[in-house]
Amino acid sequence: MSILPFDDRDGFIWFDGKFVPWRDAKVHVLTHGLHYGSCVFEGVRAYAGNIFKLREHTVRLHKSAELLGFSIPYSVEELEKAQIETLAKQNITNGYLRPVAWRGSEMMAISAQATKIHVAIAAWEWPSYFGNEAKEKGLKLQIAKWARPAPNTAPTASKAAGLYMICTMSKHAAEAEGFNDALMLDYRGYVAEATGANLFFMYNGEVHTPTPDCFLNGITRLTVIDLAKKRGLKVVERHIKPEELAKAEECFLTGSAAEVTPIGQIGEQKYPVGPITKQLMADYSALVLQPS
Repeated sequence: MSILPFDDRDGFIWFDGKFVPWRDAKVHVLTHGLHYGSCVFEGVRAYAGNIFKLREHTVRLHKSAELLGFSIPYSVEELEKAQIETLAKQNITNGYLRPVAWRGSEMMAISAQATKIHVAIAAWEWPSYFGNEAKEKGLKLQIAKWARPAPNTAPTASKAAGLYMICTMSKHAAEAEGFNDALMLDYRGYVAEATGANLFFMYNGEVHTPTPDCFLNGITRLTVIDLAKKRGLKVVERHIKPEELAKAEECFLTGSAAEVTPIGQIGEQKYPVGPITKQLMADYSALVLQPS
């Protein structure tokens, strides 16, 4: 299946306060964000013309930048307005938005105090991240060899572009072995997350999820925890050991792109797409369609 390149599309991208033609939204090859990872971003979904959790995502973008030592030159309110306008400009009702902020090309070295901070917002139509088949049968995950870093070695609470390098490497390795994605452990050897989504497991009718102390406490993760509690389910946040994976009754992952997607296999261990997973998938699908 042919995929339209992301640099060769029709439409417009919001770039530093104004809309520019999609193909003209370019940066210089010596941009600091490209060379040194001084870049943060968000992944946001829109349903029926409404941007889901717009305020939470926009606030997190600001906080991510602060953790990397720079300030975004647009307020939360200005960026919310820009995202709404971008969605309308692209004539999209159901789709995905990518706000991104990065250091420019005024300096080319580790130090980047004098660089300009740029911000862009793109929006495009994007169906289910893993496809409809995954929603029915569940994903296949392989255990990654790369681990999520300790919080004293990287800004793990930031949605920083550089932190996704090992995610790309892990996902590519998993795909080469016939899997959909990778399950990453943390620096201590505990179960952490998938390459771009949080993890949940069912044990004895309870919902268990890894403690997000060295990876993102996802906005979708928090939403699903709330949905589970409203269903009367007990939610346990704790460190989960890899050997416990074999005992899970069901498992699924969550993320703005992935939404709620069941997991059918981790390594050689297989799981059913169980009733709790199906219920939370349905609850999430209903929630995102409610007017904001």
